[in-house]
Amino acid sequence: MIATLSGSADIGVGCVIGSNIWNIAGILGISATFAGVINSSQKGLTRDGAVTLATALILIFFMFFGDIGKIAAVLFIIVYAFYLRALIKSQKEESAENKKNQIESGLKNESEIKEGSVLSKLKKISPKTIMWSVIGLAGLIIGCRLLVYSGVELGRTLGIPEMIIGLFALAIGTSIPELVVTFSSAMEGLHDLSIGTVLGSNTFNLMIGIGITALILNVPIESLSLTFDAPAMAFVLILVLLLIRRGMKLTRIDGIILMATYITYAVIRIGFLG
Repeated sequence: MIATLSGSADIGVGCVIGSNIWNIAGILGISATFAGVINSSQKGLTRDGAVTLATALILIFFMFFGDIGKIAAVLFIIVYAFYLRALIKSQKEESAENKKNQIESGLKNESEIKEGSVLSKLKKISPKTIMWSVIGLAGLIIGCRLLVYSGVELGRTLGIPEMIIGLFALAIGTSIPELVVTFSSAMEGLHDLSIGTVLGSNTFNLMIGIGITALILNVPIESLSLTFDAPAMAFVLILVLLLIRRGMKLTRIDGIILMATYITYAVIRIGFLG
């Protein structure tokens, strides 16, 4: 949003698309390579994978018409709202199932479970938590503005297109939280969290990152974004879904394949297409 409002839309669009490619090919590739294996559940992969792929195809469809405008923005936000609703519903069903299993196994009686639910609902948010949330949000906004300004100036100084800065430098830099969460989760065996973090981040990037921005101002699309970057994003997503579906897991070999794919994309985009 800040990049678009600052007149550097290529950095913003590049950051979103580049971040999604890095999340899949880079972060999952690195995590699978070092963890050895990342398992996946059929339910989570079918839901999250299908939604992430669908959102990528929706974005590519609207890119064919030029700038991303308000009509596309509204659709993006609606799609994400339905996805979020499905996630919440799934979580409630899973929670209810867990409570039922606890009662049947005799670990807890129904009154204890209800009492625990009431206590959790009554738990108050401390002023300190609110304060740190506000400070964190303010820091994020200021940091994003500095990031965009630095990216623009760096590109001008070195003669690097803004799109390249967004696709690689900013995309990787802004995806450090996903890298930390995904890598640590994979190493600790929290596999669904690893894959869910990446797929959820990609869906949010496209539908909200671009959607909210396009509500305020049309987001221009560079020709190479349509003909190469967006298809590359869809390709790495399809690739990782196919790799996972072979045995409902990513192996170390799969991780190496994903990292090699990202390196190949970077070499072609920077070295040959500029």
